[in-house]
This record gives sequence, structure tokens and C-alpha cells, in this order.
Amino acid sequence: MSHFLNVIIAAFEWGTYLGKDAMSKGIRMKISSFKRMSVNSFMTKSKICGNYINSVLAKGEALEQGYDEALLLDDNGYVSEGTGENIFIVKNGKIKTTPVTSILEGITRDCVFKIAGDNNIPIKEQKFTRDELYIADEIFLSGTAAEITPVREVDNRKIGSKKPGKITKLIQKEYSKMVLGQNPKYQDWLESCL
Repeated sequence: MSHFLNVIIAAFEWGTYLGKDAMSKGIRMKISSFKRMSVNSFMTKSKICGNYINSVLAKGEALEQGYDEALLLDDNGYVSEGTGENIFIVKNGKIKTTPVTSILEGITRDCVFKIAGDNNIPIKEQKFTRDELYIADEIFLSGTAAEITPVREVDNRKIGSKKPGKITKLIQKEYSKMVLGQNPKYQDWLESCL
């Protein structure tokens, strides 16, 4: 019996995941009419293709309405995550993010925790509602493709000064240095992924 190995290598220009100006100006988000899949509906912690159908529907809805990205709520109406990103809010110099109970725990999310801790920025996991989101000083997303993307608007509501805030920019800058190997402090993170 012979075995064959088929390999396909595709190369294409990726660009910025959430748009050309997303990293510098921030994006516009819309709370989706689609909910984040419930922990009792199926295996929500697995990164499998079927789980992304929910995100595809939410993203399509947001794009059709002129937004850059969708935001999903959980079964109880608390903020969950974007279609492919974890979400963080900043209020009074402190960062808050959704606990891993209703999200897919991301590697980039872990980087945010590390960077915040190393810069003495308080960060905690706690459920929060859409009204807390609306009055945040800053909002940013984290994800492999999105990296650290600022959010300037949610549901047509301006967030903070409608520009990336001080903490968002710091996290974004340190994350960029981390993944480019420009900060020796995080070198072991890069080597452990090889």
C-alpha cells in the first residue's frame, strides 16, 4: 500500500484584517442580532470550522449595515467577543475583559494580560454589559489576525475621543515589538511557538 502526501502552498497579500486604517484610526462595531453560541449548545472552546458559522452570519450582518466588525453577546446579554477577536474595555486606567466562560480563549489575549501586567496596568476578567461598553474610555480587540485593533465606535456611539487611547496604543506598540522579536523580554514566547 502506498501513501501519498499532497501539499498546497498558497501565497497572497494579507493586508490589515479589519481594514486599511483599522490599526491607526480604529474600527466601527455593531452589536449583532446573533448571539454567541451557548456553552450548552455545543463545544464552544474548540476552534473548529462549524463554530465559525455563527461569526460569519454576524460579520455579514455588520458589513451589510456599514460596520467593520460585529460584536456578539452571550445568552444572558453580556458582552462576549467579536467574530474572531477577544474584546477589552478601558475605564479610568483599568482594563476589563470577558471571562473565558463565554469566549474562545486567544493566544493574543494572553499577550495583552502579560503586557498589561508588565506595565502595571490593572486588568481583570469580569462580565460587563453593553451600556458599560458604550461609556468605556477605550475599547480594543485582540486576535491573531486582528492583532491589537482599536474600536472608535459601537452602535454609532463614539468611544472616548473616537481615537485610539493611551492604553490601547501602549498595548498595540508593545505587542508589535513582541511579535517582531524587538523586545528580548518576550523572546521565549517566540521560541516556544517554533
